[in-house]
Amino acid sequence: MRLDAKGALGFLVSALVLWWTLRGVALGEVWQVLRGASAPLLAACTVVATAIFPLRARRWRTILEPAAGALPFPVLWRGTAIGMMVNNVFPLRAGEFARALALTRQVPSVGAATALGSLAVDRLFDALVLLAFLCVAVLDPRFPDGVTIGGQGMGRLAAGGLAVIGGVALGAYLAARWPARLVGLVRRGTRVLAPRFEGRAVLLATEGAASLAVLADLRRFAAVLGWTVLHWLVQAASMQLGFLALAIDVPVSAALFLLGVISFGVALPSSPGFFGVFEGAATVGLGVYGVPRELAVSWALAYHLLSFIPITVLGAQALAVVGLSTRELRGTPAPPVNDTLHPPSAP
Repeated sequence: MRLDAKGALGFLVSALVLWWTLRGVALGEVWQVLRGASAPLLAACTVVATAIFPLRARRWRTILEPAAGALPFPVLWRGTAIGMMVNNVFPLRAGEFARALALTRQVPSVGAATALGSLAVDRLFDALVLLAFLCVAVLDPRFPDGVTIGGQGMGRLAAGGLAVIGGVALGAYLAARWPARLVGLVRRGTRVLAPRFEGRAVLLATEGAASLAVLADLRRFAAVLGWTVLHWLVQAASMQLGFLALAIDVPVSAALFLLGVISFGVALPSSPGFFGVFEGAATVGLGVYGVPRELAVSWALAYHLLSFIPITVLGAQALAVVGLSTRELRGTPAPPVNDTLHPPSAP
């Protein structure tokens, strides 16, 4: 996990976005806002924000069941905590690979391709639900009037987003329903475009199709979708507690909107823990609702730190239990792209 050009770019982007976010902000006023915040509500915010990670581990078990059976929850919890911690403290966003490595270390019968394929499904459900939440927030009558992106009204964009959700879900379902056809397409495509990688590509497609089996079973699909919705609603509740702690007056749907803005915002290259881009995305999202910049920055800093610290500590503890070394984690490859969707609570 050595720092390369992509890692350096991430640090640069984080620094630039953080500079832009704090430009013109009176830090003394930010400190006063934080000093005046409700400590009990911030404590509740921290607890609820951390509660999303056990939910994430529980959902992972349902995704893995078709390929790996019902795995013990502690195994999945430790893998989840380690992955989130790695994203917080190591560059290059290798948390997903560390999460898969932790699982295969604890359960050798689960192959790396199966583990990684399950995490692709994990992120797919995240993206679909977050996009749906964004649409719900935009369609709320209390959403501010006159907000546009690229000259397009938010209502029209929300309708387009719902169409995208349907298209992606349908494509994933078709791949899960007819996995042999997917593998055949991959085989023929790699044979023409990159024949030396045909064997590896076919293996990955086969394992990935097995992971997508959750989509072909309507009962299991509904279960994963339910866990995903619950996960993000709990995160939205933690954000709402943060709003109340700092006396930020916004509609309840603002938390759903902010979830989407931050989660897609941190897809940008960034430093470990998404510092800078998290604060920038949160400030922009709250600015849509007319929240003053100092107040928005105060919330972003408080929420980010309060959600960052507990899972990082828990992940370090899980790392010790599993027996993975930092040397092994440093050898974990970085994702092939830097646009993986991450929860806004820092992993």
